[in-house]
Amino acid sequence: MSFMLLDLQSQVYEFVTTHLIYFGQGYNIFNTLVFGLVLGIVIILLIKMFRYIKKDPKELIIPVIPFIFFGSSTRALVDNGIYPLSYLLITPGIYIITGLATIITLLVSVYIEKKTNLDYRYLIILVGVLICIPNILNINQINLVALAQVLGSWALVSSVFILLRNKWDLLKDKFNLSVLIAQLFDASATFVAIDFYPYMEQHVLPNALIGLTGTALVMFPLKIAVILLALYVIDRYIEDKTIKNMLKLAILILGISTGLRDLLSLIMGT
Repeated sequence: MSFMLLDLQSQVYEFVTTHLIYFGQGYNIFNTLVFGLVLGIVIILLIKMFRYIKKDPKELIIPVIPFIFFGSSTRALVDNGIYPLSYLLITPGIYIITGLATIITLLVSVYIEKKTNLDYRYLIILVGVLICIPNILNINQINLVALAQVLGSWALVSSVFILLRNKWDLLKDKFNLSVLIAQLFDASATFVAIDFYPYMEQHVLPNALIGLTGTALVMFPLKIAVILLALYVIDRYIEDKTIKNMLKLAILILGISTGLRDLLSLIMGT
């Protein structure tokens, strides 16, 4: 019986490490679905939290950026061998740590605001910047050409929507425009890394589309179509302000975090 139990434990461990924990072998349909389900549950819990603390998720667009940089830069430093390969520093470990740090900082900052009237957002930014310092100091090289390629392509595509924002009702909302631009940042980093450098797409659907078209340029129409549709559905069918803004914030964070991870891995590793 003990041998059977040990064998079962071994099989469970192998299944989890192979299909759920990203340790370099890439994403698959199974862990993509699991991560999506977990993300959905987390978003539901965050909506309840924002209602409890009586804050609008929209207010966190700027304050959470340092925390996003912390998580993405940590992952990039692991990619480039500067930080050790550890379960805590890869997907999903680093994002769990970053998420918990952000939530705890948010709750503490809201509590301090109630006691001192100091804007909670400033406290969140301060903590976020402080935890980023070690990562910034460990970035030992920057490929300026790759950086210019990503930022240039991002600016080029984003400028079209920035110029059209006043003629497009959906994008007149600055939050909607920010969400789209954040996702275009991710598309730009993916495009440059794959088409100009020896990198590969790790996510299931984008990888399939890139394989079919032979270029990561496909990420731009894919992102534009999916994000605009998502924003339209959210604005059209969701009336609750907290739910609406939490969904948009989640999409924005996903775009910035993956884009930053790809950009930082690229400019540090070439």
